[in-house]
Amino acid sequence: MSAPMTGGEALVAALAAHDADTVFGIPGTHNLPVYAALTRQGIRHVSPRHEQGAAFAADGWARAGGRPGVCLTTTGPAVLNAATAAAQSYSDSVPVLLVSPGMPVRHPGRGNGLLHEVKDQRAALDAVVAYSHRVTTVAEIPFAVAQAYAHMATGRPRPVHLEIPLDLLDEQAPVQVVPPVTVPPATPAPAAVLAAVRALATAERPVIIAGGGSAGAARELRTTAELLGAPVVTTANGKGALGDGHPLAVGAGLHHPAVHDLVAGSDAVLAVGTELAPADLWNGPLKRTGALVRIDVDAQAATTNELPDVAVVADAALALRAIHRGLTAVVGPPSRDHTRAAEARAAEVRAARDAQARSEGADHLDLTAAIAGALGADGVLAADSAMAAYYGALSNLPAQHPRSFLYPTGLGTLGYALPAAIGAKLARPGTPVVALHGDGGLMFTVQELATAAQLRLPLPVVVSDNGGYGEIRNEMADRHDPVHAVDLPGPDFVALARALGCHGERADTPERLAEALNNALAADRPTLIHWPEKAATG
Repeated sequence: MSAPMTGGEALVAALAAHDADTVFGIPGTHNLPVYAALTRQGIRHVSPRHEQGAAFAADGWARAGGRPGVCLTTTGPAVLNAATAAAQSYSDSVPVLLVSPGMPVRHPGRGNGLLHEVKDQRAALDAVVAYSHRVTTVAEIPFAVAQAYAHMATGRPRPVHLEIPLDLLDEQAPVQVVPPVTVPPATPAPAAVLAAVRALATAERPVIIAGGGSAGAARELRTTAELLGAPVVTTANGKGALGDGHPLAVGAGLHHPAVHDLVAGSDAVLAVGTELAPADLWNGPLKRTGALVRIDVDAQAATTNELPDVAVVADAALALRAIHRGLTAVVGPPSRDHTRAAEARAAEVRAARDAQARSEGADHLDLTAAIAGALGADGVLAADSAMAAYYGALSNLPAQHPRSFLYPTGLGTLGYALPAAIGAKLARPGTPVVALHGDGGLMFTVQELATAAQLRLPLPVVVSDNGGYGEIRNEMADRHDPVHAVDLPGPDFVALARALGCHGERADTPERLAEALNNALAADRPTLIHWPEKAATG
């Protein structure tokens, strides 16, 4: 049945039909008809202080909650502000629907200087998301929303931009709301499963590499690893896919020498939902001699970076389930001796990897331990692209579940952690969430402290302060270049936090840090915890 609606009403009705109950955004002159309709549908609106923060929050919501986030901006500079966050979501395969108005339907082709006019806004967004679509009628809006959600549920999840000409938002027309399309998960081809089983069945020293695409297949990953007797190492986005307490868990960090040695000494590698990307490997491609079996929902990704001997293009859970059935029929359940030998091999690699991780993150071990104690087994860490994250938390923070480590891996944006933590906390309100920033990266989105304060979120925001851009400082020195432009006189972070409505604490001992984190998780508002690193304090 169709009913007369404005374009703004049609958009909000379509979002509600797809169970979108939270929207992150900022109102502006050109999107007010959408805001007029939001309250009538009962959709919660969250107002970050910058559009980049809004899109990062939608990303954090999607990663932690396992369903698409929604970001709403106005035209021109607003949607361009969100473009960096949308590009990060694209890089890390995160489903976010970014909606913005655009120039009117009958706007002059080469422009006339209308407020917020951009030469080609749709094309600008199309360059950084899965696709950008501009509707041309009010009636098309629900169909475009349904298509966007279907696209994000098909294959590799990536962000979509929907542009609605601003004149359509107030225009009224008969509208039919389109219900969600049920998208079945991609099933593996029997021939590919058989080939994978053959490649893995005879392996005596298999290994599994789990990426972000394994987040929905934790149980299947565990049972397959146990059947094969395969140690499991994860990428940053795959962290927690196999809990760190499992005897086959090696942990996160493909860049460690122990992991490279593990792969080189294995006679079969099963890679699940990972690009095997340089951003994860750091130190060049893995050296392997055994067969490579890749499971990926994206056919293109299945042959990117490493050409597999067998490619299984399918949903990770279904593919692993089918491979597990095939292996069980061929080799049967593992013997106790086989299991013990596999666990001993994994423990040996884990010990070597742990030692390398502790050495690499030596300056951050007290910080990581305090965060681990505060989060417990079920918490979520949203981490920035900061030394404390990629040298510290990535490989030294235990993770027991997928979707518990939110990190901007591929694009490596700064400013991600705080707004992403806001999104994660709203998606999972009963879960402890901590944001981890460097002092340089925090300043990219520090205004979102005001957002978290307005929401009264019990959110610890840890600032690991090394006096500037520490990684770039080190790279300049390693190149024997003049070291400059990297030392930042930091603000009084505690006072800044309090000025923005948060608690603020300085923690200069591990004991004080642990106390501050625990207090912050029970507080009536966010708490910024200033943690001066050794490099900053001399």
